[in-house]
Amino acid sequence: MSSVYQINKGVGMPVVFRGLKAQYIWWLFIGLAGLLGLFTILYVFGLTLVVLIPLVFVLGSGLFYVVYKLNRRYGEHGLMKQMARKATPIWVKCDQLFQ
Repeated sequence: MSSVYQINKGVGMPVVFRGLKAQYIWWLFIGLAGLLGLFTILYVFGLTLVVLIPLVFVLGSGLFYVVYKLNRRYGEHGLMKQMARKATPIWVKCDQLFQ
């Protein structure tokens, strides 16, 4: 008796949304949520929409530019590797050889 199995192509591939890969999707989402929060707080404090809308537009454009630039430059895992490389010490000092 033969079985028919469905082949799932793309398993193990990174999640891609409009050119953004992996963690950059989350960075963009968190940045946009932060802009929404900033807009809400400044609106509650009484800033006019004439000031708020251009401000949020400029900050949002900058956010998109930076996230897409990091995505192009480092790729899926490159930025995490770069941050890990900067976090590792250059020298390891050992005060006591034997205890």
